[in-house]
Amino acid sequence: MTDHVPLIYIVAGEPSGDLLGGKLMDALRERLAGKVRFAGIGGETMALRGLESRVPLSELAIMGVAEVLPAARRIFRRVNETVADIRTQRPIAVVTIDSSGFTWRIAERLRGQGENALPLIHYVAPMVWAWRGGRAKRMARWFDELMALLPFEPPFFTAVGLACSYVGHPVIDSGADRGDGPAFRRRHAIPADAPLLTLLPGSRRGEVGSLLPIFGEAILLLAKRHPSLRIVVPTTENVAAHVASVVNPWPVPTIVLQGPAEKYDAFAASNAALAASGTVALELAMARLPSAIAYKINPLTYAYVSRVIKVPYVNLINVILNREAIPELLQHHCTPERLANEIDRLLSNKDATQAQIAACQEALQVLGYGSIAPSLRAADAVLAAIARKSAA
Repeated sequence: MTDHVPLIYIVAGEPSGDLLGGKLMDALRERLAGKVRFAGIGGETMALRGLESRVPLSELAIMGVAEVLPAARRIFRRVNETVADIRTQRPIAVVTIDSSGFTWRIAERLRGQGENALPLIHYVAPMVWAWRGGRAKRMARWFDELMALLPFEPPFFTAVGLACSYVGHPVIDSGADRGDGPAFRRRHAIPADAPLLTLLPGSRRGEVGSLLPIFGEAILLLAKRHPSLRIVVPTTENVAAHVASVVNPWPVPTIVLQGPAEKYDAFAASNAALAASGTVALELAMARLPSAIAYKINPLTYAYVSRVIKVPYVNLINVILNREAIPELLQHHCTPERLANEIDRLLSNKDATQAQIAACQEALQVLGYGSIAPSLRAADAVLAAIARKSAA
């Protein structure tokens, strides 16, 4: 009977967390020989593994102070509903993934309601080394275990009494380096000599709404320099319809697609990429696809973030290397002209692309490229945290 199979409750609040959650579900099933059940919140990746999400991911994938405020009442309601569901389901552990504005409130409510015996585990450490260092102490009040993606992160948390283990970055076992470029071009009738540009405008509605129009203007400029240019836009379920409606009028042949396999084939087929800042930049590095990173947020949010951030770069490759190996075109630098010039350089200058690829490989080695799968390390950390809590 399923009642005797342990239940683990997983909460992912945005598409990047959904990818992590899917990999973690696979790894836990492998470690427990399939004898585990899952409940919680996730997106299309976790749904493919059998999770029936209690909340549509599109409701939660919101970023930025100005963007979150109008949705605050809805988010608080979803927090209360999730906490009530956890208490009803009685899992052996709760794993929350990133999305601190949502997931941390769940942990805080559970602890405040006396759920002290339930192991609370968080996946993805907040970037306290970059800004808002006080978050480490807050986490220590609520969580039993933190799983960090970067090797230099655990000391920031163990110093305040929170158990923290380095599990490795999930991009290492994403499959981003195993795309089939020639097959992709054949499927979509793209000539072998046509320049192909991957556009990645983000996975949140706010990101897409801000960046895609600017990307579109940059494409018009690039098409004048590269008349045979083709565009491919990998996207996620929660924004796919909006992306398709925006790119449909573009005069450049453009393909909108979903799913990791198609995305990684597109990477392998492409000559360059223009991407919103985020985890996808690491996938591009894995795929050896030269890229430029862009981002533009609400001015109020930017004014706040720019005052408190402690590192000079937003791209993790650049952070690790402590130099701008990948161009970062942020806020007032995120203009169609600047974007078009950077992509034109990547399409035209082989020395520049090879230098970027080499720098990315250097950074990926720091993230554990070639070692044990991070998802298996994360599963082991979850099971160890459950065992420790049970023994206590």
